[in-house]
Amino acid sequence: MNTEVRFLLAIGLMLVVLVGTNLLFPPIPPEEPVPADSVAPAAQVDTAAPEDPVLPEGLVTEARPEVEVPAPEAAQEALVTVEGPLYRFTFSNIGARMVVAEMSEFEDLNHEGVVDLIPEGADGYFGQKLLVGNDTVDLGAVPFQVEPEGGLTLTEGGGAQELRFVYRHPTLPFSFEVSYGFDPALYQVQVRGNVVGVDRPLLITNLGGGLAYVEADSAGESRAMAYVENHLNEGIRSHPLTRAEPGVVEGPLLWAALRSKFFVMAVLAGESEEETPEEDLLGGLLLSGGPDGGRVRIAAAQTVGRDGSFGYRLFMGPQEHARLSSLGEDLEEVNPYGWKFFRPIVRPFVSIIIGILSFLHDRLNLGYGWVLIVFGVLMRVVLFPLNQKAMRSQLKNMAVQPLVQEIQAKHKDNPERLQKEMMKLYKEHGFNPLAGCWPMLLPWPVLIALFFTFQNTIEFRGVSFLWLPDLSAPDPLYLLPLFLGISMFLMQWVSMKSVEQTNQQMKMMMYIMPVMMVFIFFRLASGLNLYYATANIATIPQQIWIANERKKVRGTTVAKAPEKKG
Repeated sequence: MNTEVRFLLAIGLMLVVLVGTNLLFPPIPPEEPVPADSVAPAAQVDTAAPEDPVLPEGLVTEARPEVEVPAPEAAQEALVTVEGPLYRFTFSNIGARMVVAEMSEFEDLNHEGVVDLIPEGADGYFGQKLLVGNDTVDLGAVPFQVEPEGGLTLTEGGGAQELRFVYRHPTLPFSFEVSYGFDPALYQVQVRGNVVGVDRPLLITNLGGGLAYVEADSAGESRAMAYVENHLNEGIRSHPLTRAEPGVVEGPLLWAALRSKFFVMAVLAGESEEETPEEDLLGGLLLSGGPDGGRVRIAAAQTVGRDGSFGYRLFMGPQEHARLSSLGEDLEEVNPYGWKFFRPIVRPFVSIIIGILSFLHDRLNLGYGWVLIVFGVLMRVVLFPLNQKAMRSQLKNMAVQPLVQEIQAKHKDNPERLQKEMMKLYKEHGFNPLAGCWPMLLPWPVLIALFFTFQNTIEFRGVSFLWLPDLSAPDPLYLLPLFLGISMFLMQWVSMKSVEQTNQQMKMMMYIMPVMMVFIFFRLASGLNLYYATANIATIPQQIWIANERKKVRGTTVAKAPEKKG
């Protein structure tokens, strides 16, 4: 295979992988921001006195002496905070709703401060309702007693602690209790509760309308915003929030989650990682609202046990593969790499690459920018022997080309004889037209895996390097894509100078290819650009050496094997 064909083959592969990826994952316009004056801040709620829920007749199982209804001024909102090494959660006693979910270790790249998973202006998440038949008991606006009233402070290395919310109806034998268990070393929250006074209601837990925008690139973040569920029989299904419509997602579900580019908020059925009985799984999801009212709101449904108890797990934190894997039920696939048929191929490469990059980062104490540079050079060092073998095959192929052309001209009208003579030539001279091409394909799985790695790997989020503010985001000055194009041009220029005869098409591609690469890469992660540009530069010395060797054999040919007599 001559240089021109090999070059065109490489171009075709680049287009399929890079342009095709953009076609498979088209940009979604960012959601229209909600005007600031149209919503109340998260910490502000309606100051009117909450009312006790109306319990439909027949739901309460036994009578109870009347209890004096508290005065309106006695039911004011109080905020309680759970603060630990990893997070800071704030709850309201009204509805036992979470109004703040701050990730203490991660900076908000869209606003000042740290990441808060709950959008500004939201009225809080995890408020609950009870559904019995066609009747609904809304607990999202009633006052709960909180224990302890002063909240919780978790210390590194300390034990787990519990925050408890209790509501008791003032006149009827109805009560609702929910407790949250926090471990200072985990983003996982253990939720347990109990219902007294109604028979096996359906528990509806509000999951809100999606996570807050916290990335500098809101358009890129919008593409990742989705709600995801893991159906017991049908597996994991992901739905972009921008296309979500009111409706019902039928269960049973192992978990349901809201995700952004790097963070996730998930509800997992069961109280542990052990297999959950089917009757304890989530019954489904309820979607309400819509485009006119802003984001679709999502709620998870779960049947309360016969003894009035219920339980599930919450995960609110970064999409760290190890943490998500530890929770079981394939939660690490909440933001999978590419399409389903592609994941078994990409996943091993992603795991290996992340392992190597983390090892270099931890053992050499290097920033991830320098790690990517070292990794790019190491890739070329590892592939050097294979490239050398390919180079020798190319030189042998160049020397055999005159014989190939002679056979093609001599037997052009006899395809059967042509094929026989070509096979004879391959055998006599060890000529393999593909031997010089396959080493070119080896770096591509790494490049593809890195493309998906930078999409949602939390380790690269917000990591700066030189003028780059975030290795997981595009270069704001577009210097790296330009440098990548220049390195591509130099590689092709060195290669073309060693070719004896060049045509206009080759010269045209030498100029078009770098421009096309700049166009493709200028909106991709700067870390990906940094790796690819480094790998190109590290390849140029070997390209020069190969070019010099190619010049030495230019114009030479191998001797034709003597024909056998008889």
